[in-house]
Formats: sequence, C-alpha cells, structure tokens
Amino acid sequence: APQSSQPPVAPKPAVTTPGTSQPPVRVEEDSIEELIRSAARRHQLEPDLLAAVIAVESGYDPSAVSSKGAQGLMQLMPGTAKDLSVTKPFDPRQNIEGGAKYLRQLLDQHHGSFVDALAAYNAGRGRVTRYNGVPPYRETIAYINKVLRRYRSPQAVPAPRAASRAGR
Repeated sequence: APQSSQPPVAPKPAVTTPGTSQPPVRVEEDSIEELIRSAARRHQLEPDLLAAVIAVESGYDPSAVSSKGAQGLMQLMPGTAKDLSVTKPFDPRQNIEGGAKYLRQLLDQHHGSFVDALAAYNAGRGRVTRYNGVPPYRETIAYINKVLRRYRSPQAVPAPRAASRAGR
C-alpha cells in the first residue's frame, strides 16, 4: 500500500463535563448551527434569537455549568430540564430542543414580547408575573440587553471549545 505524505488526522477532542460524571459530548463544528436552525423551525422561533440566547447563556459551551446549577448550551436548570423532558442536559441536541421549547412557551405566555420572555428565561416565570413585567434586577436587565444586542447583530457560531464557562 502506498504511504500517504499527509500526517494522520487526530479525532476532534471530546468536550468534557467538568465536575460531573457526565460522559464527554462530541460536537461537530457545524452541528450546533444546524441544531439551532432545526429547533427554531420546529418551535417557530427565529434562529438568530435562539443563537443569541445560547451565546449569552453559555458562550456556545455545551459543558457550561453556572454557579446556580444551570446546565449546557441554553443553561437549563435541572427542574426546568426535567419538565421539558431533557434527560441529558449536556447533549447539545436535547439542550437546544428543550431550550427552544421553553423559549416558545415563554413567548406564548408573554404574547410574543421578547423582553418579557427573556426576563422570564433569566429570572424565572414567577418573578416576571410578580412584577408584571421585567423584574428590577440589574442582572436580568443586562441579560435582556445582551441577548437583544446579539440578536440584532447576528454573528457566526464559534467553533466548539473545551474550556468551560462555569459560573457565567
């Protein structure tokens, strides 16, 4: 057999899930973008809105875990993930599907208001109901502004990376 002059191609590294017993998740470079488009179609969302939420929530890190315990690309809290039938929150497909379904529920609940739906996504449904709109939390107001800024100026999906953004 002829020898190839090309060096062997190493497989893409697995994205590990630090501090958990979750198995590593392999993410292909273009798969997150396709998962976003597919979930957006199914849940009648704009792909750019879904991408903006992911960018702000996790920086496209499938293994991200916040200091409050939110997990994966769309930073689903364990109880919310369970309610959305997400059994593997670090699986990009399940996480994006669950997050898209949740965002659609929030948009429907808030009559299509991006601002109120994003406030509920960040601060929780109950707080938006209690304040009859965006709660007066600096973090929530900053979050809404970041997502809407990113939504209005879409950027390419970054290549996957192994570093975690734990604690966002």
